[in-house]
Amino acid sequence: MKEEEKIFAGKIFNASADELRKIKHAAHAACQQYNALDESDPQRAALIQNMLGRIGTPFRFQGPIQFNYGKHTFIGNCFMANFNFLVMDDGLIFIGNNVACGPNVSLLATNHPLLAQERLGLNEIGKATAFAEYANEIHIEDNVWLAAGVSVLGGVHIGANAVIGAGSVVTRDIPANTLAAGTPCRVIRTLTDCDSCRDLFLPEDAARYRYNLKK
Repeated sequence: MKEEEKIFAGKIFNASADELRKIKHAAHAACQQYNALDESDPQRAALIQNMLGRIGTPFRFQGPIQFNYGKHTFIGNCFMANFNFLVMDDGLIFIGNNVACGPNVSLLATNHPLLAQERLGLNEIGKATAFAEYANEIHIEDNVWLAAGVSVLGGVHIGANAVIGAGSVVTRDIPANTLAAGTPCRVIRTLTDCDSCRDLFLPEDAARYRYNLKK
């Protein structure tokens, strides 16, 4: 079994294998190029499109960005990520439509065994010989907002329309239509019309936000 196949099967894989190093190097080089370009440079879009497994339109990555594999990430339409978007996409990451990420958001689809012997491969003299790694998928459905500083761990599924509060560490599934926050992240309540901000929209902006205010 190839190392990438082991990743997708949820098994331990060798992250230092040549086949994986080539994929990661291409993604890292693309991120380096992206981050070096001016934020209005049209070349940025092509770098993203060539690096990721899929990206819909429109999209905006403020940058800087860092993807580990790139091709393991699949994103829908109308995506936005603010500053310092970090994606450890060793495992597959699926992001739906209309998803927004605040600054310093991290998607961490990678993991290591908790037991030191399994993680490090300690030999007879206590020296580490092989660093073991495995990865679980992340699924983020449509219309999700990940606020500033959110970290999403591998194996997590976030339901549609959910909001994850700033600084949260998401270690378990979050249901659709809920506000969740904390470390570890927990559901606070279901989102309802009581959370409306309609009174903050000025009449002079009614045309611009006509779809935001549509019932």
